[in-house]
Amino acid sequence: MDSHDAKAVEDPRLRICNPTIAAIIGLLLVTSLGDVTRANEIKVFSGLASFYSADYSGKTANGDEYDPDEFTAAHPTLPFGTLLRVSDACNDRSVIVVVTDRGPFTRGRVLDLSLAAAKTLGMVERGTLRIVAVVEHVRAIHLRRSPSEK
Repeated sequence: MDSHDAKAVEDPRLRICNPTIAAIIGLLLVTSLGDVTRANEIKVFSGLASFYSADYSGKTANGDEYDPDEFTAAHPTLPFGTLLRVSDACNDRSVIVVVTDRGPFTRGRVLDLSLAAAKTLGMVERGTLRIVAVVEHVRAIHLRRSPSEK
């Protein structure tokens, strides 16, 4: 194939400006399209992430007390305990978080991050960040029961 025949296809929904991340996602998508079994194993999503307010406190949906110093996230459907590598779509910053909560509940957002994760990604001043997330590991965890439920 002549190099002039190859054309980059840009998906405006992704808006990934980091060429390394774009290349990795391209490889994942090509691998997924070529192998149906592998496609079920690879989970990549992108979009706008936000983070928990600095003064938020309370329990997360899995029963844990929210700790702003832990690397956690809220996702609408991924199982609790799932590990995600969350990357800034425009630079090399990334962080690994564990899903402990449900959310976000704001339209157009795909993930809510803990304050620690937001600081690591450099998004605190901006409030939101365009991210790419890759499911690193799915592990089931049991929800904690209150003493009255035992």
